[in-house]
Amino acid sequence: MKSKKVYLIGAGPGDPGLLTLKGKRCIEEANVIIYDHLVNKKLLEFAKDGAEIIYVGKVGGKHTKSQEEINLLLVTKAKEGKIVARLKGGDPFIFGRGGEEALELVSHKIPFEVIPGITAATSVPAYAGIPLTHRDFNSSIALITGHEDPSKGGSKIEWKGLSTCIENLIFFMGAKNLTNIVKKLIENGRKPDTPIAVIRWGTTPLQETIVGRLNDITEKAKNVRPPAIIVVGGVVALREKLNWFEKKPLFGKRILITRPRGQTKSFVELLENEGAIIMQMPTIETVPPDSWDALDNAINRLDTYQWLIFTSANGVRFFIERLKANKKDIRELKGIKICAIGPKTAASVESFGIRVDAVPEKYIAEGVIEEMKKHGIEGKKILLPRASVARDILPLELKKMGAEIDVVDAYKTVKSVEKASDIKNMIRKEKIDVITFTSSSTVKNFMSYFNLPPPLLRKEGIKGRSNFDRGDDRKMLKNITIASIGPITAKTVEEFGLKNNIVSDEHTIERFTEKIIEYFGRKENG
Repeated sequence: MKSKKVYLIGAGPGDPGLLTLKGKRCIEEANVIIYDHLVNKKLLEFAKDGAEIIYVGKVGGKHTKSQEEINLLLVTKAKEGKIVARLKGGDPFIFGRGGEEALELVSHKIPFEVIPGITAATSVPAYAGIPLTHRDFNSSIALITGHEDPSKGGSKIEWKGLSTCIENLIFFMGAKNLTNIVKKLIENGRKPDTPIAVIRWGTTPLQETIVGRLNDITEKAKNVRPPAIIVVGGVVALREKLNWFEKKPLFGKRILITRPRGQTKSFVELLENEGAIIMQMPTIETVPPDSWDALDNAINRLDTYQWLIFTSANGVRFFIERLKANKKDIRELKGIKICAIGPKTAASVESFGIRVDAVPEKYIAEGVIEEMKKHGIEGKKILLPRASVARDILPLELKKMGAEIDVVDAYKTVKSVEKASDIKNMIRKEKIDVITFTSSSTVKNFMSYFNLPPPLLRKEGIKGRSNFDRGDDRKMLKNITIASIGPITAKTVEEFGLKNNIVSDEHTIERFTEKIIEYFGRKENG
């Protein structure tokens, strides 16, 4: 029989960055992943290809599977010889029923390991700016379940001792029982003016913190729903000075990314690090061109070129893939100088062990033109592998300088329909704060989902113009902040009759992120 084992893994409180390194390794190793409702689904991206992923979440008393069924599932999968990763929110041994599941595995002689996680008890208050211990406030803390049913006959909680002997209290899953918790604490000797905080969706950009005192928190937090952590004690007062997470410049801002999914990782990370909630709706996908003939012919004549110009990381990727398909490698580029339109494209080239000779100061076609003027390209032969539909300014200007240029299709962009209807509904309900565009293609494809004609129709004033001017979709989009990565993309936005609120003066994701932060900083400061 194949090796079998169950890993009981603490997935942390919600922020995927709080998963332990060992937890990540165990997810990557697993054949089966069984996860709960509060586990961040981003952690499932660590699963290897072919891993079976099973959801067993419990929400608002509605159970996908009972605890007994979950126990049976763990045993069954392990007995099939599988390595099982059991992902549980927070820490599996702190109000996570990890002990129950471990005992079930012991009874069936199934080997297991417990991978502790960062518990919500410490992490959620920390993200709310509340230290659980401070020598000026306390020398004791207690972790308590807040999920006891107030209608049942008795309670296992020692309310008298908690109310009078323990300075700081942390209640798990207590949002629905907040009124009862407050009542019990005051009845058993806790001062009514004791500070208290209710923290919902802690450690995520959805985090909401409500602060009050025992005698007024029930009214203040009456609309709070699970999941929530409750902190009672003097340390809550430190939040006023130590609140760091909710003060991030983009905290809670819902930002839509429209670029191809394979190119979003660094952009997503930059925005999330500043507290943003990211939604993705790739409006374009990069796919092979209709024919490889032109690129293949160029690759087989590489020794005739003096320059190779890349205008995107996609162009680099498809070029290298096609080089290999023709049974060639980077040695074929010996003696050819390379220009990359910007640092990201240059990094993509250099990742293959190829040195870049020129990077323009401005990361647009016009910048490449200015850069090539410095290199005396008259009489030189240049290869430009790029998207099948692109602006003609670069090849035209290079020809004016006396260069011979071959423009070949390395890839093409096509419209993506992923999540279009969901995103439209969110825009209608004003649940998106910013739409980001990183190319003219993303603008055009995005606008095609709405009742907006392409720029040509608007300029010529032909049939469809009235719908453009009066359509509800256009009015809806005018209420949302629009961010464009550079002047070319911004111009395309304007051709659709919409206003750019943010335009990056540099064609990089890093600068684009800075401009978004600057925009909201100005709004915040009036």
